[in-house]
This record gives sequence, structure tokens and C-alpha cells, in this order.
Amino acid sequence: MKRIAYAIITALALTACQESLEERCAREAEEYTKKKCPARIDQNTVIDSLVFERATHTMHYYYTLTGTADDPKTFTMFNAENVLLTQLKNSTMIKTYKDAGYSFAYTYHSKKEKGRILFEKTFTKEDYK
Repeated sequence: MKRIAYAIITALALTACQESLEERCAREAEEYTKKKCPARIDQNTVIDSLVFERATHTMHYYYTLTGTADDPKTFTMFNAENVLLTQLKNSTMIKTYKDAGYSFAYTYHSKKEKGRILFEKTFTKEDYK
């Protein structure tokens, strides 16, 4: 009888310590932002932060653009929406979140015009499946 009680207590303790996917996502986004942001992605792009929005289950990436990329026409010229969607579809690093149906949002701000959003797009599971 003691063995059964011990096994049940151990099982309960192990399941109580497990982190939900939502908690994991929030933790990983916060850790990424604290450890790696801001970080230069390329000559004209800096990632400012990664935020998990619990209410909508959205991973939100915030960027600042400089130089020649700091122009809303850039996004039209390079068909940014399709490029981002293709990258999202092909990414294996976020497979767990895609499998769970999370959304992914991208916001690009201008460095020369503080507060100006150059491009913003959210992709849902219907977009990337």
C-alpha cells in the first residue's frame, strides 16, 4: 500500500512541475529578449524584442529598420508578406508552436521616424498550414 501511495505522490509531483506550452512560450520569448535583444540581424535590421501575447497565442517579433530598408516601399518591392510567410512555413525551430496553432506577428518600425510602423502582419494557422 505504501508503494502505491508513493507512486501516486511521485506521479502528481512530476506532473505538477511540468510547464504548459503557453508557459514555455512566454518564458522562451522573455529569455530570448533578455539575452539576445537588441540584436543586429543584417545591415539594416535589428530585432528589438520577442513577445508572447497570451490572450491570442501570438508570438510577436518587433524589429527596427535603418538605412535603405527604412522605407515602406521596401516591403512592397520585396513582397515582404510572401517572404515572411515562406520563412514561417519552412521554419522547424517553431514547429511546436505551429503544431499548436499559434499565430506569428511581425512589426517593423522606422529608426529615422520614431514610432512609425513601416510594416505589420500577423499570420494565423490558416495562413501557414
